[in-house]
Amino acid sequence: MTDHLAQPAPAGDAGSEDIFGHLHPSTGEGRADGPGNFDAHHPPDKDLLDDCVHCGFCLPTCPTYALWGEEMDSPRGRIYLMDLVREGSASFDDQLVRHFDTCLGCMACVTACPSGVQYDKLLESMRPQIERHHARGWADRTFRELIFALFPHPRRLRLAAIGGLAYQRSGLPGLLRRGRLLDRLPPRLRALESLLPPIRARDLVADPPERVAAVGTPRRRVAVLTGCVQRVFFAGVNAATVRTLAAEGCEVLIPPEQGCCGALSMHTGREPEALARARQTIATFERYDVGTIVVNVAGCGSSMKEYSTLLRDDPDWADRAAAFSAKVRDVTEVLAELEPRAPRNPIEGRVAYHDACHLGHAQRVRSAPRAMLATIPGLEVVDLPEAELCCGSAGVYNLLEPDAAAELGRRKVANVRSVEPDLVATANPGCLLQIRRHLGEQAPPLLHPVELVDASIRGESPLRSTANPTAR
Repeated sequence: MTDHLAQPAPAGDAGSEDIFGHLHPSTGEGRADGPGNFDAHHPPDKDLLDDCVHCGFCLPTCPTYALWGEEMDSPRGRIYLMDLVREGSASFDDQLVRHFDTCLGCMACVTACPSGVQYDKLLESMRPQIERHHARGWADRTFRELIFALFPHPRRLRLAAIGGLAYQRSGLPGLLRRGRLLDRLPPRLRALESLLPPIRARDLVADPPERVAAVGTPRRRVAVLTGCVQRVFFAGVNAATVRTLAAEGCEVLIPPEQGCCGALSMHTGREPEALARARQTIATFERYDVGTIVVNVAGCGSSMKEYSTLLRDDPDWADRAAAFSAKVRDVTEVLAELEPRAPRNPIEGRVAYHDACHLGHAQRVRSAPRAMLATIPGLEVVDLPEAELCCGSAGVYNLLEPDAAAELGRRKVANVRSVEPDLVATANPGCLLQIRRHLGEQAPPLLHPVELVDASIRGESPLRSTANPTAR
């Protein structure tokens, strides 16, 4: 990183000129329709900005501050930048935008803040402003368009996965690594290759049924989001989700016409895309008479619970979005609430549980996964040191900011290894890919927590010796 502060600011000193004076002043008079250099469409709220008292409690939990120790790459520094833009003292130049591009949006600062600063709301307002008013360079813009032409489209992603399967079976990955040819790729493309998970042909042709009956007396009627990356690369998680819900007395409906929920677009400030995908998702699930919409991807669930905020300006969709969001629950929440009915078989071993940021921080769901895992006899659940710190996945952050993501991934894996687990569990596919990449060739099995419950109910052992074909 360059052009940052030479010294981190002491707590409570965020307003001094020598700390923030390196910013380029605004060259304009502000936008006519909004405060300062913001436009009028939901700029960061001044009252929310003023909630920050610059105490510094957020600093130890912020991944970028932990890496670089620089004020401008901390939550309070970024809040100060928003204030400057609001006052017209700073504009959307490359330097300012860089500080927000490096933010992972993990929301650990929201959990840590004693003043209740809603940094999540501020960031959700800031990123669309950046996308509307900042002209990205050609290479950055092209790579981002590539990502969003692929990942939110399950059919395209499945076709790409077929190519990935052929690549893995060809023996090319090993050949390229031995010849260090992968090192010649641009960092972002190298990261994309390194995160490719082991692909199974049967997962690429397996679609879940539209309805699975409850085992025994029905207790709930639920619909399940299958996701994009989850559907293509982690079909086993979806299968385990459906089996476990059914075993616990849920009638499970899986809308076959569902598409992307818009989470990646929402998290990166691509508001028009996020709005369109939210409306499409709501309309799809409204066709099913269910009381709960179950999600097994932390990032998707976080966004779907915020549809009511995203669509608040649309009179045709605001109430529908609020009703939809009220039904969204993570699968661990649902299973923790249900009194276990299906018998569990023991799994003797130690599982390291990693709190996915968009589950633990954004949704504030921490006890439910542990309560769900506690129903498995013999399983010891251990927390990680620095549990609040992001693993570096953060949606597509590990593709857009591969160097910072790799540092965080190595740090997370060091903490995983320190507890000597037999298994690793986390409730987000991005985290699974990121941790698997950095654990190395002989990694313990990495699973979604619901896969452990499913294995326990079915009497299967997940404690198998397995190489990690995605390690780099």
